[in-house]
Amino acid sequence: MTASYDKETLAFYGTEAPVYVASGDHGESRHIHPFLAKLAEGASILELGCGGGRDSHYMMKQGFKVTPTDGTPEIASQAGKLLEMPVELMRFDELADENEYDGIWAAAALLHVPRDGLSDILGRIWQALKPGGWHGATYKGGGKEGRDKFDRYFNYPSAKELEEYYRKSGPWTAIEVTEGTGGGYDGEQGPWVNIIVQKPA
Repeated sequence: MTASYDKETLAFYGTEAPVYVASGDHGESRHIHPFLAKLAEGASILELGCGGGRDSHYMMKQGFKVTPTDGTPEIASQAGKLLEMPVELMRFDELADENEYDGIWAAAALLHVPRDGLSDILGRIWQALKPGGWHGATYKGGGKEGRDKFDRYFNYPSAKELEEYYRKSGPWTAIEVTEGTGGGYDGEQGPWVNIIVQKPA
C-alpha cells in the first residue's frame, strides 16, 4: 500500500512542536494573498497542515470561514491556543469531505507527502472542493525527493513535476505555477514552487 505520510516527519513535529511554532516569521504566508484574491467574501476555507495557526488566524481576521487542521496533536494544540478554538487533528490521507469548501489552503504542508502518495492526496483535495473552488499550496523545490538535516521527508518537486502531479489528479480548469526563493525551519535558503488551481464550476 502506498504511504501518504512519513512517520519520521510526523514524529519530528510532535517532539519539536513548541520550538517549531515559536520560530520564524509570525505573520501570514506571503503567498496567501493571490489565493485569497480568488475567493468571494466570507468563503469557506479548509487549511491543511495549519502549523502554529498563523494563516488560519489571518484568514479569519479577513472574514473567511476557516477550518484549521493539522496531522500532529502537539502542533494542533499549539495552534488552538493562538486561534482560541479547537483545531481538528487530521492527516491529509484522512480528508474525506465532498464538495464542502470554497478553498483549500496548504502552505509548506503537502511538501511532506511522499511522492508515491501525492496523487491520492491531491485527488482528496479535488473531491473536497466545491465546483469552482480554489486550492493553493507552497512546496520546497529541487527536483528530487530527500530529507533535510532534521530527517524530515520532502518531495522537493520541480515546477514542471508539480504541475504534472496536479494535471494527473483532476481536470483543473486553471493552473498557476510560480517559482521563487525562500527559507524554512532549517535556516537555509532554497527554491520554492507555489501553485494555485481551480476545480471546474
